[in-house]
Amino acid sequence: MGRRVPYDRYVVGIVTIMGLLGGNVYAGDSNDKKTDDPTIKEVLDCRYRQASELSEGKSTSEIFPSDDLFRPLLADPKQPQFFALWQSTTSNVAQSAKSNGSVGFGENFGFYTKRQGCNGWQISLLTGVFAQFDLDTAHTAFTNVDFNVGIPLTWRQGNWSGRLRFYHQSSHLGAEFVDNHPDFHSIGLKFEAVDMIVSYDFQKWLRLYGGGDVKIKVEPSTIDRGTLHWGLEARTPTPWGRFDGFGLLTNPILFTPVATADFKSVEAQDWYINTNLLMGFDMFRAGSFRRFRILFNYYHGYNPYGQFFYSQKTESFGLGAYFAF
Repeated sequence: MGRRVPYDRYVVGIVTIMGLLGGNVYAGDSNDKKTDDPTIKEVLDCRYRQASELSEGKSTSEIFPSDDLFRPLLADPKQPQFFALWQSTTSNVAQSAKSNGSVGFGENFGFYTKRQGCNGWQISLLTGVFAQFDLDTAHTAFTNVDFNVGIPLTWRQGNWSGRLRFYHQSSHLGAEFVDNHPDFHSIGLKFEAVDMIVSYDFQKWLRLYGGGDVKIKVEPSTIDRGTLHWGLEARTPTPWGRFDGFGLLTNPILFTPVATADFKSVEAQDWYINTNLLMGFDMFRAGSFRRFRILFNYYHGYNPYGQFFYSQKTESFGLGAYFAF
């Protein structure tokens, strides 16, 4: 696979960052994270609030909720979200490093929720588009696109949360890729699957999750159907810093370090463990659901997109911008 970096370095690195995030590393007063403008009201975003706040309030039912009860899996390459990612990649096909671009468009759109504070359940619609490009070609050749659509059911009770969803994926090779690789055989990959993830928020800074995925219908039908999925996310319980634009911003931008790791072991790959690591900063404002993240990326495993998922091993380093609404 060309240049390799010892895998244990990344294990040590992610554990070190987790220790920093979990320790008493934020020495400022907790009021530092609050805006000085009393007209800016805090919003209850159940994806990121702490367990002590989750059961407050009366029982409510709502159409088109603005948030969700289950925090999206940030490091899952197939999580419906908005992002743009550059990666330097080596593979078992191309031994020399290549520059690849990957973009995602998608979100979970809440339809209905019934909850008390943040304890309750929600049903939503997920849509996701994941496209990849070869940045080393003259015209940035379009390589592959995956389309996802499905119905997730999410729930939360205190520190516990979960997601059960049914979804469809279809994958399509880019015309330029096909023209440049006439010997490449397309298998016309598409499938329907059911997956379930259970998550636990530990000590306000660490989140652990695990579950699996079963394809109930897949083409080609010879592809094995099982996947094990687990991971973790670590972030400081209070922001590390704030930026007020040298006094120009009434509502300052808050900065929170985040480190997350996602692992998938797939039956069709003889249960090989695919690893995706992200590390960087989560930026947001008080009173807003929107978040902007700059994250460094390391991936080791089978290409997570399209039919390459079953044939192409890769190792990549990159940098991406991620957007949450």
